[in-house]
Amino acid sequence: MRGSMPEKMKRIVTIQDISCIGKCSLTAALPIISAAGVETAIVPTAVLSTHTQFQNFTFRDLTDDMEPIRKHWEKENFQFDAIYTGYLGSIRQIDLVKDYFQTFQTEKTQIVVDPAMADNGKLYTGFDTHFAKKMGSLCSQADIILPNISEACLMLGVPYPGEDASEDVVKELLLKLAGLGSKIAVITGVSFADGSLGFLGYDTQTKQFFSYGTKKIPYKSHGTGDVFASAFTGALVNDFSIFDALKIAADFTCACIQHTYEDPHRVNYAVNFEAEIPYLLKRIGKSAR
Repeated sequence: MRGSMPEKMKRIVTIQDISCIGKCSLTAALPIISAAGVETAIVPTAVLSTHTQFQNFTFRDLTDDMEPIRKHWEKENFQFDAIYTGYLGSIRQIDLVKDYFQTFQTEKTQIVVDPAMADNGKLYTGFDTHFAKKMGSLCSQADIILPNISEACLMLGVPYPGEDASEDVVKELLLKLAGLGSKIAVITGVSFADGSLGFLGYDTQTKQFFSYGTKKIPYKSHGTGDVFASAFTGALVNDFSIFDALKIAADFTCACIQHTYEDPHRVNYAVNFEAEIPYLLKRIGKSAR
């Protein structure tokens, strides 16, 4: 209603790297969440010249800055409606992120962990199986985790079944992921029997599986997991249910891939998420009036 007092703006802190070119991690999370009408605080874990698809990228480790930032924020009594983590550059950073959880989590704070570390059955450059296992310990402290099939298998230490794993295989992975301790486990990039692509999840409280699929577009690109996780967290903090926020994120990611697939001038390292932000805002209810 015109003239009514606006609601207090929500605030998310997202902890992940800055890839200067690549349209992923913080360069995706910050614009997507901010566009959703949510204040977006950031903790950069590293600065990379590009994301890891490229050869000879530069890497500046910011691990030593993470603890001073946390201590300063604690003194200022900052509070967050959600803590969302993505790419972390080292095992030490995982432990420091756990300190962020302990410091800033309240009963109303949602913790979302995207264990961004692998694709197509292989870990990203610089990671090993010990890192993957440690990431599993971070997921144990989350409310919602968002691994792809590769990341789920590596955290669990089980064989990789391929990107076209059956729903039954993915459900088995979800049950094992639930054993790590998160409230809700969601595996992204799941291929369904009807030809769609989407997510399959498991709620440890209701003991129920849930799923949703979108059109499968014959185009793969780096950064779609970051786009999905950022849109999901933005929608979640806008008071959508977990399932509805996941659906919004899936539809938005699909729209981004479709736009990129149809663009004759597309880059080959990322999706055109910027062009579809108006669609996301319409779905969240933040479109311009």
